Formats: sequence, structure tokens, C-alpha cells
Amino acid sequence: LGWGGSSRPDFTCKSTEETEAWFIDSFEEWRKAKNLDKFVLLGHSFGGYVASKYALKHPEHVQHLILVGPAGFSSESDMSEGFTQFKATWKGAVLNHLWESNFTPQKLVRSFGPWGPNLVRRYTSARFGVHATGDKLNEDESALLTDYIYHKLAAKASGELCLKYIFSFGAFARKPLLHSASEWKVPTSFIYGYQDWMNYKGAQEARKSMNVPCEIIRVPQVSLSLSLSRSVCFDCT
Repeated sequence: LGWGGSSRPDFTCKSTEETEAWFIDSFEEWRKAKNLDKFVLLGHSFGGYVASKYALKHPEHVQHLILVGPAGFSSESDMSEGFTQFKATWKGAVLNHLWESNFTPQKLVRSFGPWGPNLVRRYTSARFGVHATGDKLNEDESALLTDYIYHKLAAKASGELCLKYIFSFGAFARKPLLHSASEWKVPTSFIYGYQDWMNYKGAQEARKSMNVPCEIIRVPQVSLSLSLSRSVCFDCT
């Protein structure tokens, strides 16, 4: 909801609780429309946070939960010393203000108008130009990825506006899933790349309080995103 090719309804939430309900209730309506009773639910990154919150509220419908590099398990107390020091600088203060003001990267891309695609191209080249295996994207792949990401970012603002209510600056959850681990009622599999941009240690800590089967899988030779670095295997599973 509110991302990618999904519908982009107006986002009017003003709190973390409202924002979580916006996603969870929408997904529950979709489940009813599809007449699904019991299913395996997979969530990736922010989708992992939403999937976890859904499973906590509606465990009777989730047979197994698969979380791929999920966001939301770490809190500000897990902040590294380096990041704490950065937040204390003027640059950190400015970025924190922009975050709390809901100034998103998507807004920046839209504000660039016809120069937006070039801005996105520079980003994709820097971040996804080389796979974990060392293979570079060819020209066609790079162009397709840039076009895909640009049109996602430039579309109507919707789901992106939720981020400041779910996470504080630095992507630390305002309501960390770690704090709800003892309430878990669904068997869960965590999957991370060895150098995933999401920290697996939050899942390790959560597992200690879970009273359901839980496994943590770390996939070698994955630098940032499992779905990109191991896209063929990821899609097959």
C-alpha cells in the first residue's frame, strides 16, 4: 500500500499507532477479498516490519512468517557510538530536522523535475553498480533499474510519508519489534545476507524471548540486498 505499483491513497495519519493500523487494516481487507484463511507471509525490509505487525495482530491467519532483512527490530538504544557522534554534529542535526519534517528522498527527486532521472541514475550506479559477486550491471540492466526506481520515487507521495512515524532518524524503530518478541505466536524464519544493510543481531536478541520455532539464516556473498544479489534464487523460493 502506497509504494511501487500499489495504489497510493492519501496519507493522513499523525501517529505511530495510526500509521501501523493504516497498513495492517488494509492488508486484512485484502486477505478477506482474496478469501485466504491460512497462508505463509513473507516481508522484506519495511515489508518485514508490516508483516510482523500483521502477524502479531492476526496470528490465526499466518501459518509461517518469513522475514527477509526486516526493518524495525533495532531501537535507538542500539545506535553505534559513531552514529551518536554524527547526530551531535550540525550535519546530523540538519538531517534529523529534515527527517522529522518528513522531507523524503522522493520529494527531492520530484523537486528536480526533468533532472530527476539523472539524480536517480547516479544513486543506482553508486549503490547497485556492482553485485556481491563482482559482476557489474550491463547498460540495459542499469537503464531498466534506473527507470524502475525513478518512477517509483516520482509517483504520488503516499507510503513514504509513514516513515517518520515508524522510524526515528537512522531507521531505528519507534516501537521496536524486539519489545514484542514474547508475544510472538507464529513460527518465524529470518533471512539475512552476510553484509545485509539490516542488522541480524536484533533478530538474535528477539529469538531469546520467542516461544515459537524460530530460525535465523545468513546467506553468504550477499552485500546489501538478498533480493538483488540473489534475485534468481530469491524469486524461485
